[in-house]
Amino acid sequence: MSWDPVYRLVKQIPRGRVLTYGALARALRLQGGARSAGRAMAASPSGKGIPWHRVVGDRGRILIREPYASLQRKLLESEGVAVVGHQVDLAQHLWNPPHKSTRRKKKKSSRPS
Repeated sequence: MSWDPVYRLVKQIPRGRVLTYGALARALRLQGGARSAGRAMAASPSGKGIPWHRVVGDRGRILIREPYASLQRKLLESEGVAVVGHQVDLAQHLWNPPHKSTRRKKKKSSRPS
């Protein structure tokens, strides 16, 4: 499976905002939910500009292990995200991805009225 759609969406998260693994999975309708989103982020290639640090657990928790948890915290704080312990205030920093319309546009009729 290609994780490219995951990485494209993560690249859209603005500085100072976060997205949860669950919201990421729901936005892309990933089978396996938040766990699949976590696997995608764990497999993200370095040096490709993917802001992996902007993805957190559903309650705003930093879920990855040290030493990366400290790095994630530092990166978030450098963007103005307040991190208390290993917790981000989702009410203040959660980003909602744009929703794609699932309805199809009607074709214009070529018949005269």
